[in-house]
Amino acid sequence: MDNIAGTKSSLTWAVHISVAALVALWLFPTLGLFVSSFRTADQIATSGWWKSMFPSEQNLTLRSAAPETQTLIDGLYVIEGDLFEGKDVEISVWGISSRAIADYTPGQTAELKKGGRVTVTADGHYRMENEEEFTGTRGTRLFVTATAPPEFTTDNYANILLDPKNVDGMMQAFISTLTVTIPATIIPIVVAAFAAYALAWMDFPGRALLIAFVVGLLVVPLQLALIPLLKLHLSTGIGKGYIGTWMAHTGFGLPLAIYLLRNYMVGLPRDIIENARVDGATEFQIFTKIILPLSFPALASFAIFQFLWTWNDLLVAKVFLIDSSGQTTVMTAQIVEMLGTRGGNWEILATAAFVSIAVPLAVFFAMQKYLVRGLLAGSVK
Repeated sequence: MDNIAGTKSSLTWAVHISVAALVALWLFPTLGLFVSSFRTADQIATSGWWKSMFPSEQNLTLRSAAPETQTLIDGLYVIEGDLFEGKDVEISVWGISSRAIADYTPGQTAELKKGGRVTVTADGHYRMENEEEFTGTRGTRLFVTATAPPEFTTDNYANILLDPKNVDGMMQAFISTLTVTIPATIIPIVVAAFAAYALAWMDFPGRALLIAFVVGLLVVPLQLALIPLLKLHLSTGIGKGYIGTWMAHTGFGLPLAIYLLRNYMVGLPRDIIENARVDGATEFQIFTKIILPLSFPALASFAIFQFLWTWNDLLVAKVFLIDSSGQTTVMTAQIVEMLGTRGGNWEILATAAFVSIAVPLAVFFAMQKYLVRGLLAGSVK
């Protein structure tokens, strides 16, 4: 009786566990990127993102105020201030050398190598004294081990997106990626919709062969066509640019687009189309006023896939795109470049990565309800 249609399968628990595991595998890295993108470099270096809501112990290298701020009090030259500028931080140990960062406890006084002495309290207040005038242009380095409260900042996003002096900025790459992705998503949808309607509802010689040809193209690796297609672009004057990239993405995306849309359209009620023809509607009117509105789930389903592929693409962009700056400045290429130049700046890398996935996430969640309906098109009669 377990196999009768409509009864609950005994393996439902396994399906639920599998789905929960897949959700966790997708959710936790994304959440980690999001949280890390708002943390400082010191906090990322000392604790994981899952501890971001709790105080953390950090080893910090700080500087006192510059000698030019010193004042003469009772015959002593004094420099004093707050290492943390009023933040609620508690120092456990401190030192004046990178080799001995825990020589002193709060309240103790250390003798400076260049003369004078310094006292640091637990809340970060320091006082430097010397019988002779402090010299130099920079403050004295102080090494502290302190317990700091959770700290979140938007400076990482300002640095990545808004700072014009940042050579690793993502704003230009963000605009370039949008310039590639939007046309490369719209063009194949428009072309494939016309082709799918013809293959689904119009009778002409060779239609079956064309359908078989489209299905066959689905298994052809795009890597096989990269070099021949690039040579064609160069020989015809298209060159390396946005137009060539749009054409490449269109060509690589059309087989799946035609396949999905044709399967969906062929499952639409025949009576609606035949009644429209009886009423005198042309094929173009049937296509635009009946087929397209009814095929929106399939159109949205392919739009999600095509947008994700083109947004996250690196290979096609590297082969076909060189913009006015002489570089391939899509976001994937920019992140790869940052892995070399900013490999230790995890706060910058996390911010850049989350900026890169934010738009695809928004597109997916906005259109996800159409995804399953579009993918299952034609599978059930």
